[in-house]
Amino acid sequence: MATFVLVHGGWAGSVVWQELAPRLRKAGHEVYAPTLTGIGARKHLLSREIDLDTHIQDAIGVIDDADLSDVVLVGHSYGGMVISGVADRVPEKLASLVYLDAFVPENGQSCLSLLPPGVGLGTDPGADWLVPPISTAGFGLKRPEVIALWERKSAPHPLATLTQPVQLTGGIGRVKKKTYILATDPVRFSQFYDKLKNDPGWTVHTLPCTHFIQLEMPDELTAILLKAIP
Repeated sequence: MATFVLVHGGWAGSVVWQELAPRLRKAGHEVYAPTLTGIGARKHLLSREIDLDTHIQDAIGVIDDADLSDVVLVGHSYGGMVISGVADRVPEKLASLVYLDAFVPENGQSCLSLLPPGVGLGTDPGADWLVPPISTAGFGLKRPEVIALWERKSAPHPLATLTQPVQLTGGIGRVKKKTYILATDPVRFSQFYDKLKNDPGWTVHTLPCTHFIQLEMPDELTAILLKAIP
């Protein structure tokens, strides 16, 4: 039995794992899907002070509180920033890292600094410390059920989590297994996939769906994640 910790991306909480988590549990594995501070079920905690370190500590807190080890740590989208920080701080707790159509930062980079040229994120007119959700069209979403979920569950995201640079000291190199999964319809994160596909320390996969792989192709994703178990 493996232990999965699933870290969601921006604007919506752990509801994005509602198709994937049951499949992993049915396969006999333990699954934790924390909601990051200020988002989803924890949006009542939303404040200007929330930054990337807050979310990194959220995930570490789950690992520490449940005394988890040999964790398969999965990060979707912005969650790649979070799991990179977690891996740097507690690599001894992790067996595998999986970046799911996600940012893969280097030391000193922020989520905002890694956006493609010409792509920016506006702030909420009523609160300059919040970023409104990306639209369904912006994500290229096509399936009605995924569009409906995003429109119901997404909410403004704290800006400081996207602008704070991540501090990395090499801990990721101590994690034995690393996987990158790219969504190709449309491609949003090719810069990371292209960099990692020839790296012998990484395994890469592509799936023909939009950014929310876990909602659109949960069976195929489950099969890949089971292979990510060392």
